[in-house]
Amino acid sequence: MALAPLFPQFTRPSFRIAKIELKMAKNRVLLMGLLVLCCLLALANAEYVLYKDPTQPVGRRIRDLMSRMTLEEKIGQMTQIERSVASTKVMKKYYIGSVLSGGGSVPGDQASPETWIEMVNSFQNGSLSTRLGIPMIYGIDAVHGHNNVYKATIFPHNVGLGATRDPDLVRRIGAATALEVRATGIPYVFAPCIAVCRDPRWGRCYESYSEDHRIVQAMTEIIPGLQGAIPANSPSGVPFLDGQKNVAACAKHYVGDGGTTDGINENNTVATRNQLLSIHMPAYGNSIIKGVSTVMISYSSWNGVKMHANRDLITGYLKGTLKFRGFVISDWQGLDRITSPPHANYTYSILAGINAGIDMIMVPFNYTEFITGLTTLVKTNFIPMSRIDDAVSRILRVKFTMGLFEHPIADNSLTKYLGSQEHRDLAREAVRKTLVLLKNGHQADKPVLPLPKKSRKILVAGTHANNIGNQCGGWTITWQGQNITNATQGTTILEGIKKTVDKTTEVVFSENPGSKFLKDHTFSYAIVVVGEQPYAETFGDSLNLTIPSPGPSIITNVCGSVKCVVVLITGRPVVIEPYLSKIDALVAAWLPGTEGQGVADVLYGDYGFTGRLARTWFKNVDQLPMNVGDRHYDPLFPFGFGLTTIPVKN
Repeated sequence: MALAPLFPQFTRPSFRIAKIELKMAKNRVLLMGLLVLCCLLALANAEYVLYKDPTQPVGRRIRDLMSRMTLEEKIGQMTQIERSVASTKVMKKYYIGSVLSGGGSVPGDQASPETWIEMVNSFQNGSLSTRLGIPMIYGIDAVHGHNNVYKATIFPHNVGLGATRDPDLVRRIGAATALEVRATGIPYVFAPCIAVCRDPRWGRCYESYSEDHRIVQAMTEIIPGLQGAIPANSPSGVPFLDGQKNVAACAKHYVGDGGTTDGINENNTVATRNQLLSIHMPAYGNSIIKGVSTVMISYSSWNGVKMHANRDLITGYLKGTLKFRGFVISDWQGLDRITSPPHANYTYSILAGINAGIDMIMVPFNYTEFITGLTTLVKTNFIPMSRIDDAVSRILRVKFTMGLFEHPIADNSLTKYLGSQEHRDLAREAVRKTLVLLKNGHQADKPVLPLPKKSRKILVAGTHANNIGNQCGGWTITWQGQNITNATQGTTILEGIKKTVDKTTEVVFSENPGSKFLKDHTFSYAIVVVGEQPYAETFGDSLNLTIPSPGPSIITNVCGSVKCVVVLITGRPVVIEPYLSKIDALVAAWLPGTEGQGVADVLYGDYGFTGRLARTWFKNVDQLPMNVGDRHYDPLFPFGFGLTTIPVKN
């Protein structure tokens, strides 16, 4: 009988198993080592993508990215489409470079900031899924605050801000607007309008700060507000953006849009080159020095040549003389309107506009037609590749400068800024400073304003006294604006008056009081608030500039019965001389926006009147155009006019 081994674990079968396990363990270690080595080699051999490296100079990033781009990808970058035709699929398939919201184009009625962000990010995800992952840039009109968005702070329109002559105020408004735009995930605004309106019959005159280019130049301080203050050592003409709480700005509409014959929108500006450069051009120089990212071309013509086809002024002067290095963008369907009728020869329009020097085209709907047309023109050598490369390099420069490659996706961290109390307080301050006192009593030693807060009974009348839509004007929630009380959140002038007067003062509101109503009541005084209905662009062109009915009859009826203060809510001077003798005090409040409390603040003396006309107030329309410095200058109220009052201590 065999004896059991002293060490059974080392019997022959067990030993073999242990040996095999040891060998397998060694193989596993070797295999893992090989895998690690392969990964390291793969990483070492992976291509270094220079354009994605934020530590590299912008110029190098542009050159690297462009060297990788196909013609199809480049033309996609030059294409801007409206959100209503955009989708994740479209962004990816056509390499679309930009999306916009037209006036009133929103993801839903009274859409929340979160809804806006979700929409913008959905388009961005389409762009990021392309071969090169070039982010798109979303743009929107923000001409007096974030005006497309419900609950946003709506600031006074530029016509009022010009009367403040306060560049610091405008800079702060720009910064607040930038935060509210970023609150909805949008990094780019089509503002400011730096037109010099030379004829109030123009329907866009309220978008202009003044008839005097010097005031417009001063008000370009809104650009550092929107984009951040450009460092002192920055190279000339290079676009700038300070950070993710700022937005890229757009100086518009280049150039001469405010000088058209009879103030007709999109018409012809007849002027010598010296007149164009001395009146309409200076603010563009200021904007470029301040690092404005983009410039939008005007629909108008200069001496019969459409600006969208004017190579001399776009490529020659803007890009050459002024050394602008951001990108030039067309206006909405701007290429279409090169021909008359619009879109009559779209191939020619593409050829003329691109060769003139426009870099990004606000198509906004028929993008496949534009892409196909431009591609054909390049491949047939009608448009040189150098022109395409110039356009794309400018677009990429703005995108890199904005940090869009590093921060393409918006989050909800800034939603709290939309319509914040701090911004509404700023808008209220702006309203106070825009008000211009044109008349204060029939005798200088018997002023009507400021009004007493404590009275037995007062009347507030007029179509604009209790209507947020009317007091905001055009470009508010919708393109043309809305003549409705609840257009957006805010304080009407009537509400502001009620909050300001003594609690014992009875405030009676009647929009259009009749003679019997006026006879049946005894009022200490009346405040009549009337003006223009909301309008935008061509819809605002007016040859007569009269106050719409029933405004004149309200003035006549009320001011003929009781001591009255008339507050005009208009986007420009209007015909007022026929009623002036009946009016005890007259205030130009322009288009104050959502914070009507600011009007009451000054009417009742908590603050004094300080505004001065940045526009000449004519006697009759037959005098137009009439601007300060003209040989035959005979205004009702001259440029710079504005009575002042001293605040009342309560």
